[in-house]
Amino acid sequence: MDDNDSRRILVAVDGSDSSIEALRRAALIATAIDAQIEAVTTWEYPALLESYYPLDDWSPEEDARQTLSTSVEQAFHGSPPVRLSTRTLHGPPARTLIEESQNAFMLVLGSRGHGGFAGLLLGSVSTACAQHARCPVLIMHGPASAADVPAA
Repeated sequence: MDDNDSRRILVAVDGSDSSIEALRRAALIATAIDAQIEAVTTWEYPALLESYYPLDDWSPEEDARQTLSTSVEQAFHGSPPVRLSTRTLHGPPARTLIEESQNAFMLVLGSRGHGGFAGLLLGSVSTACAQHARCPVLIMHGPASAADVPAA
């Protein structure tokens, strides 16, 4: 790990509310420890399209770029941190994030993405990253509502 990576906070972004919270929390931590933030969105072709010709007017990579851009806009209302960089990465989310975590100070991600069963506390990607990442992992939930806060 070089000096640049030793203070890099990797943030997984998929457009979900919890990934927007992950971006915001990573910015707070980065400010406190003088770290870089790298927001990443992974992409891959859906399994059915790998064996067929891709659609001419659709690109999963461009969708990922748009998701990342929109998420950064939502998280920071047009004023992203100066030390924030963004990148789209080709590959399955869990495997790609675990590989990237080898050179990160911390991985921050949302608890649930857009897939699977909404009632689960953690999604498959956050669970895999918590188990296998090569750096500390912070898993964020979406914004708290009054109903989520336990009574005193």
